[in-house]
Amino acid sequence: MTTEPDMAARVLVAGIGNLFLGDDGFGPEVVRRLARDGGMPPQVRLVDYGIRGMHLAYDLLDGYDALVLVDAYPGGGAPGEMTVLHIGVEDLGSGEFDAHGMNPVAVLANLGQLGGTLPLTYLVGCTPAGVGEGIGLSEAVDSVVPEAMRAVRTLVRQLVPSVPTVSVNSTEPRRS
Repeated sequence: MTTEPDMAARVLVAGIGNLFLGDDGFGPEVVRRLARDGGMPPQVRLVDYGIRGMHLAYDLLDGYDALVLVDAYPGGGAPGEMTVLHIGVEDLGSGEFDAHGMNPVAVLANLGQLGGTLPLTYLVGCTPAGVGEGIGLSEAVDSVVPEAMRAVRTLVRQLVPSVPTVSVNSTEPRRS
């Protein structure tokens, strides 16, 4: 796991999950609230992919420098436990790609077959309390959504290069 992300020019923040399966809707809910609140730099695109794996795969072919996945993550922790992970090619293994479903590992592992490469990738995940049929997050998972939003914003601030500011009285050459 990397503590300091590398800088990136274009970042895709992808909400993953099925909102009809309880806490599996964590990713879409976080992305929905981030979009509602606004304030993301223009280089950042927020998308609720839900279970549209092929859509995510094709969007990644557009040349993103970084990907932040937001998803329910069965990491073995207590319900509502949040995890931030750096994901590399070595973490993916192989997975069977389903054009009609969403298995993020399979989507990312098979990106090369579509002519793409895995960008710098992070996961902001939350351990679900339940993924049975039903709309709405459990109390444990809903309570961590603001923390997940802060984690995504922190990653974005670290990934997107800041625009240098120059004082009017500066003697340094102006940067473009």
